[in-house]
Amino acid sequence: MKRSGLPFIGGVGAMAVTLVLASCSGEEKKTETTDKQKEELVLIHSHAQPAESKVTHLSWDADVDFEKKQLRATATYELENAPDADRFILDVRNLNIETVSVDGEPTDKWWLGEGGDYFGQGLEVEIKPTTKQVSISYSTNPDAQALQWLNPQQTAGKEHPFLFTQSQAILARTWIPIQDSPGIRYTYDAHVSVPSGLMALMSASNPTEIDSTGEYDFKMEQPIPSYLMALAVGELRFQSIGDETGVYAEPSVLEAAAYEFEDMQKMLESAEEIYGAYAWERYDVLVLPPSFPFGGMENPRLTFATPTILAGDKSLTALIAHELAHSWSGNLVTNRTWNDFWLNEGFTVYFERRIMEAVYGKDYTAMLQVLGRQDLMKTLGELGEDSEDTHLKLDLDNRDPDDGMTDIAYEKGNAFLMMLEEAVGREAFDAFLNKHFEENAFKTTNTEEFVQRIKQDLLKNDAERYAELKIDDWIYGPGLPENAVKVESDAFSKVEANMEAWMVNDDLSAMDPTGWTTHHWLHFLRNLPDSITLAQMQQLDRAFGFTETGNSEIAAEWYVLALEQGYAPADDAIDAFLVDVGRRKFLVPIYSAMVEADPTLARARAVYAQARNNYHSVSVHTLDELLKWDEYDAES
Repeated sequence: MKRSGLPFIGGVGAMAVTLVLASCSGEEKKTETTDKQKEELVLIHSHAQPAESKVTHLSWDADVDFEKKQLRATATYELENAPDADRFILDVRNLNIETVSVDGEPTDKWWLGEGGDYFGQGLEVEIKPTTKQVSISYSTNPDAQALQWLNPQQTAGKEHPFLFTQSQAILARTWIPIQDSPGIRYTYDAHVSVPSGLMALMSASNPTEIDSTGEYDFKMEQPIPSYLMALAVGELRFQSIGDETGVYAEPSVLEAAAYEFEDMQKMLESAEEIYGAYAWERYDVLVLPPSFPFGGMENPRLTFATPTILAGDKSLTALIAHELAHSWSGNLVTNRTWNDFWLNEGFTVYFERRIMEAVYGKDYTAMLQVLGRQDLMKTLGELGEDSEDTHLKLDLDNRDPDDGMTDIAYEKGNAFLMMLEEAVGREAFDAFLNKHFEENAFKTTNTEEFVQRIKQDLLKNDAERYAELKIDDWIYGPGLPENAVKVESDAFSKVEANMEAWMVNDDLSAMDPTGWTTHHWLHFLRNLPDSITLAQMQQLDRAFGFTETGNSEIAAEWYVLALEQGYAPADDAIDAFLVDVGRRKFLVPIYSAMVEADPTLARARAVYAQARNNYHSVSVHTLDELLKWDEYDAES
């Protein structure tokens, strides 16, 4: 039987010491928690109560039905319970719960709480302190937010369908009942049945060849949080890159992907030299169809990557270094709540650029740092320099944690770590971070614990030095503190000199872009003056082919500029790009520029109507709001 009215625990900013819980009989009981437990229990985006009962291992058996766009599955959880535990709570969102068993025996003593929009519901199962296992059989809905079902025409091969998941931040609950918090880690195994001729992959041990039976088994022996659960199914092939690295892609994409990522093994070895042994056995990359909403997703053992990084010249492989770096920062040591998101991403950007420096040199990395600072300053301008959303430590209570996934966590976090490195020296800072990763391996941490580590381990309890470095301003204050490290790029100085020579002489022959990479062109495009004329836009386009470029980074930058300047020759290419590419990083600025150019939203909505079904729900959620789609859809 089901009941409604389960107390909504997710989204609570601070819990009282006494939690009042409704029992099956309708009577009230009280569970006292210590201050330490209260700290551990603040799961602001989850209904779970891990101090009472938490999952330690998941066994997942699933059938993938492309015709119905549905997963039918049974999830079996091994539990760790408190001495007085009487309930096990999971997060679910739009799942069809069919049967529940406790230690192998069917039970009707489970309840679904009231809906909570993006928070979903709490699924409560009555247990005993001695309960070892709970099993739940269920199915997903065709519009499950984490799942994107692609028809053959949306793939590179055009012959077979494709499925991929995106669980971060709190979308795992839309395809698996789970304690959906980064603060809870578990191991898992899985058996997945797919149509013959397709390959299934997960964030676990993976096959390298298609099994004609369509039956696949997986193991993840290192504990992970729920946002790192991942599944992909399609016509895929594998190519080895090195002893521990390889790439998966659709057959027509595989050769290009293997070429683009041929430095992966070198990146892995360089990362190990900086921050210790890789803990996940293999590091492979799966190139997804273009609707994937992010550049990459750091699913352990199997990074999911956008095809938009296949530039043909390896110029966008910093993304691979970034996702690899997550194997330490994020996957190995995880932010306890989404308020601490910068502990994942700021560390990872810093580490990514250390890897790129080791592989490609300081000059190359300087370009990345300058472009990253440009992104940060743009985000600060959009959010407002006094906005609380520009703090490193966020306050996302009662908000979708996706709201916190901005360049603040990434680039301000990186800038903070760069400042610390400069303050104490690289050798001391590396020793500090190595100790951090080693002592917290396969654990979670939060901002306050890391600040304490800075005080004790890095600054040796020197309060004056702590204040001098403005650490509280960096973490708990807005904007970019004045002691941020300023990085300059000689390569970009030459780009600026070339641009000035062209602008002064009005003659492109004054420019010499020989050897320019994506990064040089991005800096060039970002620094063109607002006074650029349509004639000059046309001159650039004829010389360098920006409108028809196959480089997505350059295209996206050029398309925004074209919309801002009213450069009509790019219109068709812009529309085609928006229909084909689902990466949110590109979509939001292009659609925003469309809105700015036409506040009636007519053009933007017309393109979006064609493209929306090609986008993952992560992108749709953002764009629906930008384009006021619900209002338009209702009128239509």
